[in-house]
Amino acid sequence: MSIKAIALFSGGLDSILAVRLVQQQGIDVAGLTFTTPFFNAVKARAAADRIRLPLLVQDITGEHLQMLKSPRYGYGKNMNPCIDCHTLMLKIAGGKMEQTGADFLVTGEVLGQRPMSQTRQSLRMVAKNSGYADDILRPLSAQLLDPIQAELEGKIDRSRLLAISGRGRKEQMRLAEAFGISHYPPPAGGCLLTDPMFARRLRDLMLHGEDREVRDYELLKYGRHFRVPEAGKIIVGRNQSDNEALRELAAENDLVCLMADFPGPLVLAPGGSEASQGAAASLCVRYSDAPSDKEARVTCRRGGQSAILTARAVSPDVSERWMI
Repeated sequence: MSIKAIALFSGGLDSILAVRLVQQQGIDVAGLTFTTPFFNAVKARAAADRIRLPLLVQDITGEHLQMLKSPRYGYGKNMNPCIDCHTLMLKIAGGKMEQTGADFLVTGEVLGQRPMSQTRQSLRMVAKNSGYADDILRPLSAQLLDPIQAELEGKIDRSRLLAISGRGRKEQMRLAEAFGISHYPPPAGGCLLTDPMFARRLRDLMLHGEDREVRDYELLKYGRHFRVPEAGKIIVGRNQSDNEALRELAAENDLVCLMADFPGPLVLAPGGSEASQGAAASLCVRYSDAPSDKEARVTCRRGGQSAILTARAVSPDVSERWMI
């Protein structure tokens, strides 16, 4: 009977190497990666195709957003709840392991590589809280960690696993060369929650109302964001790509403004009311090609109705105060 493992697979070098270390012992490995509004599976899909790894992509938006509201172990430098996030992923992966009859889980984590989520204490805590502490193998650092059940049962040879630790990548790069792996992405994070600007926007969203939808998180990725007193959130496209994305995400009850006579941005006020029209129109003029010292016409639409407003550009000082 063949031994099977499920690998949490990001597509980064560490996760690729972890898979290879397990595969070289004749173990059947399948990859599992996750998507939310904050990270996607693009890198994982590309890497899985290159190494011919079967990959399951699972959307965990609902569970992730619930965790994000109040992570047990808090946030990192920005809005990244790394410990709680890893715990959630391993809990879901453990359920998949049980469903498919796999023998253990694999991750590419390296002891000491990340100061918050990959200390010895953090790795132990994540494993315990996931409910699968005896089933999580970290092949790159396995010889520095307690053996898991599969090692004790002889399903995988611990002596052929590694003892890498720390933030350096020389060992991983040497191992990649030995495995013939020449294409792998740089170690930059792919999670928007670690981005300072995105984190500011997310904090603002979470401070203003509980009635949020997935779309509200998607909107954080595009344009310039403003919080206007008495008018609420207003988003101004920075370029054509932003304008198209905002147009796609606009809902029936949103306020959408466009310049009537000059090139300019698409301006979106989610759930915008009449109170937001003046500010939205002024921001539209501010970031358009209209003369900054003259009034210009702005077309505003909401709920199937449209109106043309005459507005003057808001001053740079005021727009700076409003910007999130």
